[in-house]
Amino acid sequence: MRVLVLGSGGREHALARALHRDPAVTALHCAPGNPGTAEVADNHQLDPCDPTAVTELAARLGIELVVVGPEAVLMAGVGDAVRRAGIPCFGPDKEAARIEGSKAFAKEIMAAAGVPTADSRVCETTGQVEEALDAFGAPYVVKDDGLAAGKGVVVTRDRDVAAAHAAACGRVVIEEYLDGPEVSLFALCDGQHAVPLLPAQDFKRAYDGDEGPNTGGMGAYTPLPWAPDGLVDEVMSRVVQPVVDELRRRETPYVGVLYAGLAITSRGVRVIEFNARFGDPEVQVVLDRLATPLGVLLQSCAIGGLDPETALEWRPGSAVTVVVAAEGYPAAPVKGGEITGLDEAAAVDGAYVLHAGTKLGAEGRLVAGGGRVLNVVGTGPDLAAARATAYEAAAKVGLPGSHHRTDIALKAARA
Repeated sequence: MRVLVLGSGGREHALARALHRDPAVTALHCAPGNPGTAEVADNHQLDPCDPTAVTELAARLGIELVVVGPEAVLMAGVGDAVRRAGIPCFGPDKEAARIEGSKAFAKEIMAAAGVPTADSRVCETTGQVEEALDAFGAPYVVKDDGLAAGKGVVVTRDRDVAAAHAAACGRVVIEEYLDGPEVSLFALCDGQHAVPLLPAQDFKRAYDGDEGPNTGGMGAYTPLPWAPDGLVDEVMSRVVQPVVDELRRRETPYVGVLYAGLAITSRGVRVIEFNARFGDPEVQVVLDRLATPLGVLLQSCAIGGLDPETALEWRPGSAVTVVVAAEGYPAAPVKGGEITGLDEAAAVDGAYVLHAGTKLGAEGRLVAGGGRVLNVVGTGPDLAAARATAYEAAAKVGLPGSHHRTDIALKAARA
């Protein structure tokens, strides 16, 4: 199988690493990829949001499966174009990807499918915003209706901050605050059936103790020893399958990964949001534990042949990833700083490093090219061992001014 992965971040490096392990994958390409993916695949420099360029590259390379990483690529209609060219694609078409591209559309789908979620209002005017903030009260939850790279949500007790975010976004969804811990669950879908992966938990706030602004994610871990028994089965039956059925009923079958962001509230499971792609950095730890060959799974989804009774195999133990972020992230990340110590980090037993926001600078030096620069993954027989490994490896990494959280998976490991 000849595979093309679209994207350039840590998610795509994790996908490429997992696909590289699949003996059925005979050729692996990334577009544009990054210095990390270049170690396991052939990189091609193009705009992954350009449907024509992607389709032409896939045809020229004889690609048999296109795997879409970022949400912006989906909303650009790349999946639609690739399928029209007769090439199987793992990633929903533009219409189905609105489950992430529009928070209002997601709420509409959930209402039609009977999926439990927070009460909400779609607001476009200052008056509507003020009424919604009055109705739901603090903590205020204000979400940009469109794509915002995982950073379009503000949760605050400061009404002025909530109102300012709404004004900056334009069209927003304002909803009730959901209490309880959050869980990320990915489900592989072929338009009719769905199979779940392991649940994970990520850490959105920039600093320890869940302080600071929202980010794209500062770390993650799996498995979740505290998760309620039967959680995955409940989410699949009450959330994922009803959404897949509703989209199929609307003649926009969902093919790809459906990412359900969940809150385990005092009233039961509630959906916070859906994403139309693998979550980053959760996918880094989930794919680390996956023993079933990934390429065959994704191809089964792309061609509509996923067996709903598929029993995935998982490696025993735990995985923790720690994000090393550039100075100034998330507000104004400093780019261009030289990265050192990756060989030393990878030499730590049970650890490895995924590239998220890196590039090659002058004289071929590896430098920071984005806000979230690296994912340092640690594995072990349990969470305590996995996080110890991750942090031992992260300490080997050098990047001037960089920062990372020190409490990823800490509570779960102690429990």
